[in-house]
Amino acid sequence: MVFNTDLTANLMAVVPEIALVILGIIVLGLDLYSPESRRGQVGYWAGFGLIGVAVANLFAGTPETLEEQLVLGGMLRHDDFTQIFRTMSYVAAALTCFIAMGDRRLRYKGEFYLIIIVATMGASLMSGAADLVMVFLSLETLSISLYALAGFVRDDDRSAESGLKYFLLGSFASAFTLYGFSLLYGFTGQTNIYLIGQALAAGAINEVPVLLAMLMVTVGFGFKISAVPFHFWTPDVYEGAPTAMTAYVSVASKAVSFALLLRFLLAVFPPSGLVTLDGVETIIDYSDFWVSLTSVLAVITMTLGNVLALMQRNIKRLLAYSSIAQAGYTLIGVAAIATTDAGDGAASVAFYMFMYVLTNILAFGCVIVFANATGSETIADFASLGRRNMWLAIFLTIALLSLAGIPPAAGFVGKFLLFRVAIDAGLIWLTVVGVLNSIIALYYYLVVIKVMFVDPNPQEDEAIALPRDYAWVLGATAVGVLLLGTILAQPFIAWASEAGLDLFL
Repeated sequence: MVFNTDLTANLMAVVPEIALVILGIIVLGLDLYSPESRRGQVGYWAGFGLIGVAVANLFAGTPETLEEQLVLGGMLRHDDFTQIFRTMSYVAAALTCFIAMGDRRLRYKGEFYLIIIVATMGASLMSGAADLVMVFLSLETLSISLYALAGFVRDDDRSAESGLKYFLLGSFASAFTLYGFSLLYGFTGQTNIYLIGQALAAGAINEVPVLLAMLMVTVGFGFKISAVPFHFWTPDVYEGAPTAMTAYVSVASKAVSFALLLRFLLAVFPPSGLVTLDGVETIIDYSDFWVSLTSVLAVITMTLGNVLALMQRNIKRLLAYSSIAQAGYTLIGVAAIATTDAGDGAASVAFYMFMYVLTNILAFGCVIVFANATGSETIADFASLGRRNMWLAIFLTIALLSLAGIPPAAGFVGKFLLFRVAIDAGLIWLTVVGVLNSIIALYYYLVVIKVMFVDPNPQEDEAIALPRDYAWVLGATAVGVLLLGTILAQPFIAWASEAGLDLFL
């Protein structure tokens, strides 16, 4: 396999990461040298800078062939699929910076925004990682940053506890991932995932140890996406960490982890016909095993997430278990990608993750505003929110309806795409389980909406203010969720479907 050695092409492939380094230096300088009265504006510099990087990345071109796309000695693949998930991570980070400005513990902490930028750099590299070394380095760059963010508020016992739990369990999962990588390298003598895939497809290696390596790597990815049984950290970290950090870890980390999971499975364990050696199609096909594995994980993850969400009384814990269930739905698209039409499976995952980024940021932004005003995150205390602040209640309702998959919110289109590709792939039973779980989830989302608009509250005469800084962020995000579920759905699906074809080159 030939890698792109053109200096200009290699430089253009990492321009977003270079821009993030420059932005990080600017944010650090502003935090160190700005007057005390203006230090509270650093978050806006970080947020708008990330928006600028996202826009520039959207309009940047990508090469067409695999040999041209593999840059930095095969460490990174610069294709349309990478571009989509890079954009997601930048948008998620920017929105996180904006909603963090409303948290008094974070607004004047420039280092918080710097760590967000560093984490986003890791997420950006994860989106296009094509070598085991780059996969692990980018994964750990993101993970270590998130550990620091989870325990950022050091004088808060819950934050410190969540950071420690996240670090210990994350380190354990990373050890499994690294051991799986070492097995793959030992079997093939290669670190590039496409060269590993060619070696494994040749059939010269015993299948049993290869499947063991696949299971080891699955542990690491399962932890990042909160799949059962690797989900134990999720509720405690979501509840104890600063809400802005919870919003970020729930979307950015999960989105790029799914991007990496899709690329890794299709490159290292390709379906029959995807890899051709000396004119002969794939000899050993591991896709049946990982399709079965991801299907079982999808069922267990969405079912357990939804059932446990029914019992929650804290809104952040409810959203945590909802996040676990959403990972289960997305795994349906992962399971279907090996046997569905090229590009459609990847497009369903990409659309669902982009919808999820906007929706979850909107939900957690509303929680921050409510918690700042009332000091509570208990669902029962949301009673009469519709009378205390109608716009805040409407924004949270849009987010919950999108997570439930109700039109015209984007979640409806996302679930429709996932279920359609599963049917096309012949996974009818998995689609049925997904629909049943969606019905279960609808109940606890509607309960929260009922509390906001129907349940009485002794303090309903006390209005809850929606700060102007939050109003435009929540409003823009809510409009994005509605547009992505209506007029912007088809253009994004077409773009994602075309990008998904790159995975099959």
